[in-house]
Amino acid sequence: MDPPYAPLSESCAKALGDKVYEKRKVASQEIEKMVTDFNNKNNTTQIRKLIEVLSNDFAASRDANRRKGGLIGLAATSLGLGKDCHKYVNELVQPIINCLSDQDLRVRYFASESLYNVVKVARAAIIPFFPELFAALSRLVTDSDQTVKGGSELLDRLLKDIVTESSQTFNLEAFIPLLRERIYVKNANSRQYVISWISILNAVPDINMVYYLTDILDGLLGMLEDNSPEVQRMCETTLNQFLKSIRNDASSVHMEDTINTLIYHAQSPNELIKSIAISWVREFVQIFGPNVLPYASGIFTAILPCLEYNVESKLSIKECAVSVNKSMMQLVSSKEHKTENTEKIDLRSIMEVLSRYLTHNSMHTKVAVLKWIHHLFLNFPNEMSAHANNLNDNLLSILSDNSDEVVLQSLSVLAVIADSQDSKDHYRKFLLSLLNLFSEERLILESRASLIIRKLCELLNADYIYRTFAEIIAEQMPNLKLAATIVRMLNSILLTSTELFELRNSLRHISNEKSADLFQCLYKSWAHCPVSTLSLCLLAQCYQHVSDLVILFGDVEITLELLSELDKLVQLIESPIFAPLRLTLVSKSNNCADAQYLAHALFGILMLLPQTEAFNTLRNRLQCVPNYWGQEPVEARNSLQHKSGIDFEELRNHFIKLQKAHREQRIIQRKRSVIISETH
Repeated sequence: MDPPYAPLSESCAKALGDKVYEKRKVASQEIEKMVTDFNNKNNTTQIRKLIEVLSNDFAASRDANRRKGGLIGLAATSLGLGKDCHKYVNELVQPIINCLSDQDLRVRYFASESLYNVVKVARAAIIPFFPELFAALSRLVTDSDQTVKGGSELLDRLLKDIVTESSQTFNLEAFIPLLRERIYVKNANSRQYVISWISILNAVPDINMVYYLTDILDGLLGMLEDNSPEVQRMCETTLNQFLKSIRNDASSVHMEDTINTLIYHAQSPNELIKSIAISWVREFVQIFGPNVLPYASGIFTAILPCLEYNVESKLSIKECAVSVNKSMMQLVSSKEHKTENTEKIDLRSIMEVLSRYLTHNSMHTKVAVLKWIHHLFLNFPNEMSAHANNLNDNLLSILSDNSDEVVLQSLSVLAVIADSQDSKDHYRKFLLSLLNLFSEERLILESRASLIIRKLCELLNADYIYRTFAEIIAEQMPNLKLAATIVRMLNSILLTSTELFELRNSLRHISNEKSADLFQCLYKSWAHCPVSTLSLCLLAQCYQHVSDLVILFGDVEITLELLSELDKLVQLIESPIFAPLRLTLVSKSNNCADAQYLAHALFGILMLLPQTEAFNTLRNRLQCVPNYWGQEPVEARNSLQHKSGIDFEELRNHFIKLQKAHREQRIIQRKRSVIISETH
């Protein structure tokens, strides 16, 4: 009758389960010799029977010492089998793997040691069991016992060597789901273990890990928030390896899924994750070019908020975001792929994102958004026309922004929208909205209106802008005081702004029909403000009419505001803009008609002024005028004004009518003020 643990002898079986390690070791040596003998005789039956005994009666025993004996016996069996170990690898490995999660730490240690010996002998034959080994080791690396962890690390290194050697037979597809599952672990040791395997596999030439990048990229980027510097370092290194591989050959990348993952992480509150994700986005824009355009809205969502960063730790993120923004602009404006770009770009989703960031706190972000809208209108005018109406109100509200750069960029967008509409009705509607904004937001009128109008005149047709403003003020502005305020501002810009140089030149040639028409159009609204009317007429060289208007000032209420305006007018007369006017005072052209009318007008203004510095300045100027032009009577037909063909009598009556309306409105306002004060 066979012994109970046959083919083990009773003494060997007893020693194998002994609590003393040395006795178990002696028993294992006996097992190794026994297996070698069986294998030489090709006695597979006895070998399998021995493995079964070691697995069931020892490795699966309730007694810890017997489990340890079973493990050392299985290792000895693999050593005895040598190169034939692969025939029995399944029977050898499974019971050892089961012991890797044993409650007894010494059993776990012997299990890792035993498995190391089996794997060392079996080599490539172990590959089919790799997923199970990987899962078991991922638990061992977090073991509380250092000896167990040390044993698992040795086994891990051996497995990596074998996988590297056997890369052509390694089943990566079966491994990826396990890797995808383990990549979201929170333990730092487990994370290091997972990252190390990803790095090793990515370094193997025959294994294309880039193809499976979408399965692990989310987890890898998430690991960057680990508190362990080592995990962060390993993760960064591995990501850099992937990026290097992609630069060399991007054909295996699932660009769509990958860039969506990057966009998600580029919005992370973690600076390191955000930085690396945006740097990857930058690389993808460079590598994949127009193919990233369908994801433009997501890219904008990620990069636009980063443009506000000013703290030292975030400057690299900002620089990267700026680079992405610049590259995207170049892609959109590329003429080489114009048709293709139009088809790929989703303007609706892009405009949703840009509109949302128009109200962002950061000046840099708002400027970037406005530049993008401007850029899109330039490159896709027809497609963007559908978004024009929705933008107008938002853009007008931005004109109250504290930043001049934001305001100017907003005006550039408004101008390009106006141009894209190619409609005078749209122009007028836009300028009417602007005037309404000035009337509702007095702060904008006082602090920004001049900047806004100068910029618009630079971007659009200054002649048309001034004509339209004048028409709206004359026809659609019942608030006379507001009308006068706006006219005063428009007049100041007209006389002093470099952007209005051509318009000023046009008004000086009033004998030209177009210039005469412009003058009359402006006059209708300029008449709201007496001094502005004088300025306009002086600019247009209508000196006879100026002298007539000055006489009418006797019926105009002389307020401090009016005197202040006259003071400014005198200063303007002394400025380079009115150099031609001053030269007219000494000119004999037109039989001295213009010189005489001008002198008469200036003397009239002098009489209106109190004896202030402005009075002295103008008087000193007039004292320099020669008296030769006054020796002969003036003929009106010789003046430039007469040659214009304008009905100045009609304009004079219009001026009188408007000033009367202003006077009546002031009287009504004063009466209301008195009534209100009495009721209180």
